[in-house]
Amino acid sequence: MAQPKACILSVSGHTLTDGERKLLAEVNPWGVILMGRSCGSVDQVTALTAEVCQVTGRETLFFIDQEGGRVRRLRPPAWPEFAAPLAYLPLYKYDPELGQEAVWLHHRLMAAELEPMGIRADCAPVVDILHPGMHHIVGDRALGDSVEAVGDLAQVALAGLAAGGVAGVIKHMPGHGRAEVDSHETMPVVRGSRDMVEQDIAPFKLVKHATMGMTAHLAFAALDDEHTPATHSHKIIHEVIRKEIGFDGLLMTDDLGMKALGGNLASRATRALEAGCDVILHCSGLDAWGKVLRDPEVVLREMREVADVCPQLSGDQLRRSQAADAATGKVQPFDKAEGRARLEKLLAMSVNQNIA
Repeated sequence: MAQPKACILSVSGHTLTDGERKLLAEVNPWGVILMGRSCGSVDQVTALTAEVCQVTGRETLFFIDQEGGRVRRLRPPAWPEFAAPLAYLPLYKYDPELGQEAVWLHHRLMAAELEPMGIRADCAPVVDILHPGMHHIVGDRALGDSVEAVGDLAQVALAGLAAGGVAGVIKHMPGHGRAEVDSHETMPVVRGSRDMVEQDIAPFKLVKHATMGMTAHLAFAALDDEHTPATHSHKIIHEVIRKEIGFDGLLMTDDLGMKALGGNLASRATRALEAGCDVILHCSGLDAWGKVLRDPEVVLREMREVADVCPQLSGDQLRRSQAADAATGKVQPFDKAEGRARLEKLLAMSVNQNIA
């Protein structure tokens, strides 16, 4: 059987259209990401992941954006509520061990919702540092406001997901915290000094063992004087992400449909692959939080445009994808009710008490 193509595609709704079945069978993308439009109930999502695997003829890796707070595709009432990651920072500053416990439980409980439905990859944690005065695109999605807090809690988050059989995707490399505009709408340019950018890079060095990472659609004047966004920058990917950070996991793009990247989808994908990204992520051009329902035919046409320029996985791409696949599905025993009760107690300590 031929190797999968170097792309992660999406689908338009709760079930596959005839066109999507045909495309997925022909293309066999390495992964599929589920947006909010495809998540209605536990039974429906479970049936959808099973259907995709039947069509592709393999255990396709399913991704989702489930951070908590603003960014979560699984929402009440079908799924439990999860706070924004930053909610645990006051507790961590008061007592690091309690903060670590809360972040671990947060991610272990999310994994407990994902893995039984066949979703074994989460585009989390955010390893960007919260910087005052910057655009809220990161905001409360951050785990902290310092290298130490973010690096420490990101390791804990990855461990919590892994204990539930889910592989995390560290993002947004090499750091999105200094963005002054929303990369969903336009390309940010970080004009800080090399020393400033070093601070944003530092937390990623502490989680360089992650099996997957995601690039940032923003330019760094101190890293690439041509102001090329990291996703398209050979220099940033090879000299910073691969060498300086030391990350050897699978590197995927952020959503190709975001407006920070110029040109059509095919050219965006081609430039990312040429720059050194392993896999292209395309979520079909939704709004910032994935809430807009779009014509399935438009989604299908965009997926085809991306898939047509993506090669089959080979070499280091294939090695890294196989390592990511192998990192999933190892579920450790866990009592969800007990874990939820403990997390709510810790969250109350962090949010309701003046312990920061």
